[in-house]
Amino acid sequence: MNPFEMVVLIVAIAAVAGVFKAKYGIRRDSLGNDLPADAAPDPDTARLRDELRTLKERVAVLERIATDGDRTHALDREIEALRRRD
Repeated sequence: MNPFEMVVLIVAIAAVAGVFKAKYGIRRDSLGNDLPADAAPDPDTARLRDELRTLKERVAVLERIATDGDRTHALDREIEALRRRD
């Protein structure tokens, strides 16, 4: 077996192994350890996702308040200007 055939064989074996891992749902964690598809999620990850979702909601509310507040103040100024004209 020449070196080219050996490289092709190693690549083919790695590809077949990747297909089997994908088929059976095996995935890796952040440390590179294989996890089965039905592995329980990390509690810290779930907590951080909940916290992130909450923070995104709060930012959306603050953005709405900030943008609506300008409109309200502008509307108040326009009403006062109309009152002064009368």
